[in-house]
Amino acid sequence: MKEYGVFDILGPIMIGPSSSHTAGATRLGKIARQIVGENFKKVTFLLHGSFAKTYKGHGTDRALVAGILGMDPSDERIRNSLEIAKEKKIEINFIETDLGYEHPNTVKIIFENKNKENFYIIGSSIGGGSILITNIDGTKVEFNGNLPTLILKYNDKKGSISKIGTILSSNDINIATMKVSREGQIATMVLEADSEIDENVLKEISSIEHVFYTKAVNPIE
Repeated sequence: MKEYGVFDILGPIMIGPSSSHTAGATRLGKIARQIVGENFKKVTFLLHGSFAKTYKGHGTDRALVAGILGMDPSDERIRNSLEIAKEKKIEINFIETDLGYEHPNTVKIIFENKNKENFYIIGSSIGGGSILITNIDGTKVEFNGNLPTLILKYNDKKGSISKIGTILSSNDINIATMKVSREGQIATMVLEADSEIDENVLKEISSIEHVFYTKAVNPIE
């Protein structure tokens, strides 16, 4: 029998008519912003399934833009997010598309910056404001953003996981879940922790030989 939490029963505190299309969409956008950073000038949203069919009527467009601007699902500025993005000179585009065998409420968010290559995130709003991130710039992942999450890429060498675990342990950070996938000699780790991972911990992990990408994603209420 499934155990239900208060969030499942009551739903999120949010602006908008639909938890999937507004609260979930805002969380998707905000987590994507955490992963990519703030230095972007153009964002394209490729909308799949019901997101594509109803994004204007349900406010999904404004919710997604609010998220990439750093707003929470309860932020009253969500209704004005398109205008705020324009004021910040961030170009926004929405394109209806078919992303294949994805959840009906799925979006591919492409960030563009003049000085960097395009970077994208794929994620789904799976109901009740809950989300699932499934792809980071071509790397398949799976996390929901409910716990502090560490994302790492490194050359797969013996002892790498042990070194990462030692740093976390020395900083009193307990590992909740950990998934490691490999493509050739490149390993991707998605690690959920019981407490937030700060910049000092990230610097320690970044100093490990063969680690070349580190990003921490904090939970969004």
